[in-house]
Amino acid sequence: MTTAQFDRFDHESHMRRAFELARSAVERGDRPFGSVLVRDDAVVMEASNRVLTENDVRRHPELHLAYRARRELDPEARAETAMYTSTEPCPMCAGGLRYAGLGRIVYSVGGDEIGEFAGQETPVRSATVLEGVSEVVGPVLNDEGRALHEAFDW
Repeated sequence: MTTAQFDRFDHESHMRRAFELARSAVERGDRPFGSVLVRDDAVVMEASNRVLTENDVRRHPELHLAYRARRELDPEARAETAMYTSTEPCPMCAGGLRYAGLGRIVYSVGGDEIGEFAGQETPVRSATVLEGVSEVVGPVLNDEGRALHEAFDW
């Protein structure tokens, strides 16, 4: 898929759905992270953080969707799919996304910003891990995304 085709997607709508999923994670007792996979400008999969409630470090929404995409979509479909995620994927998730081979990753809040909220340094940005595999775009709707983290008790 060309960059121009991804550029025609309804970025705000998809990112706001990721925000809704992040809010549902907080309501459930998890951290504020949510993600959606979009193909042909339609959400095809979604996930929210479940690390705490499922006691599973692998349940970051980005990593879970990378796993599902590998199982449920062929390589061509994955290349035509974009992930909208409330927060830039961490290095673990970016590694999983590298194997998924999605066409584009769109984030709202950068890893450097999450480091500020959580009091941690960001070791590697997702664009570095995904270079040559997936285009990484962001921040998108950054003020709205930051508001989720400002309201969360880090």
